[in-house]
Amino acid sequence: MQITPDLSRLLNELETLASFSDAPAPAVTRVVFSAQDLAARTYLRKLFSEAALEVRTDAVGNTFARWVGADPALPPVATGSHTDAVPHAGRYDGTVGVLGGLEAIRALQRSGFRPRRSIELLVFTSEEPTRFGIGCLGSRMLSGTLSPESARQLRDGDGKSLEEILRQAGFDGSLENVRLAKDYYHAFVELHIEQGPLLELKGIPVGIVTAIAAPAALRVTIEGAGGHAGAVLMPDRRDAFLAAAEIALAVESAAKGTRSGDSVATTGVCKVFPGAVNSIPSRVVLEIDVRDIDLARRDGMLSAIRAACETVAAKRQVRAEVELINADAPAQASPLITKALSASCRTLGIEFMPMVSRAYHDSLFLSRIAPAGMLFIPCRNGVSHRPDEYAAPEDIKRGVQVLAVALAQLAE
Repeated sequence: MQITPDLSRLLNELETLASFSDAPAPAVTRVVFSAQDLAARTYLRKLFSEAALEVRTDAVGNTFARWVGADPALPPVATGSHTDAVPHAGRYDGTVGVLGGLEAIRALQRSGFRPRRSIELLVFTSEEPTRFGIGCLGSRMLSGTLSPESARQLRDGDGKSLEEILRQAGFDGSLENVRLAKDYYHAFVELHIEQGPLLELKGIPVGIVTAIAAPAALRVTIEGAGGHAGAVLMPDRRDAFLAAAEIALAVESAAKGTRSGDSVATTGVCKVFPGAVNSIPSRVVLEIDVRDIDLARRDGMLSAIRAACETVAAKRQVRAEVELINADAPAQASPLITKALSASCRTLGIEFMPMVSRAYHDSLFLSRIAPAGMLFIPCRNGVSHRPDEYAAPEDIKRGVQVLAVALAQLAE
């Protein structure tokens, strides 16, 4: 079976998809259910139909494009990713997995391969948390990780509910029907840019993901006492920002304290009130991201951060309220998928390395209901979520070839 991706066509499709953007090129801004996102969806459905795929969309906007196999009753093999983009991002995050997945299917069709199991391409809704403050909205609902009741509570920055926005976008089905049965898919494999530098640094063209780190998010609200920057003397101060600074350092210490390279923690948001140069900060809101591939170790970092908040609050005579925003369990890639991808690389004579995904993806949630795994290709300098995000054409082509051969093996 000769797998020959049409690289020119794929690159043109990636360029066209990038043009659906609220930011000028080379940046891509495509927030879920925006006018540009809906136009991009229309473009993708056209491509899917041209490839003779059966297309359907569920109530939250997840799109499914199926190449019907010889035995349609069997659970299908699936691939796919997302096409929404954070503000001022690049053109490869998620889109390589969608359009690359489509080209893998087309390459198999051109080769004369006929799958026994159907092969389905998924475009997940809102992998990015930009609009609703929660990532992987579509795959969370598909896997039952997010209930319809919880989804109905989601609001965007303008206060609009998810259901209101879905109706405006033309999706009027019931959220209760989104969840898939646990045996719906035989396998799921996602092609993605690495979003890190390891493959490029090591000169290895393919990474096979063995585990996906799980994120947890904390919001810490620190209440101190404000006042005039010149009138309140230092011994009398209850500065909320200085307490926040100590907590942020404690976040770093919590991650370093595990002595594991897989532990990371980041204080990415710091909102200071009232935010005036001549006013003592009276209130600070921190948002903290904590990740690890080991659940116990990740939760240990959360406990250490909570303890630090109590200690700092008592020492500085402020009040620190800690809110757990979300805490997802990590995922181990299925041996079914890692073996298929490894065999595919060997068949094609492509070097590969096992690796951990420190960013989380829709595969994390699909792994709750199906054997799942991921295939990484390099991205220049490990850059992602920026306009200069870049994946070389030859790396994209190799990724599509490896994916196609693995899909064929899994579908037989």
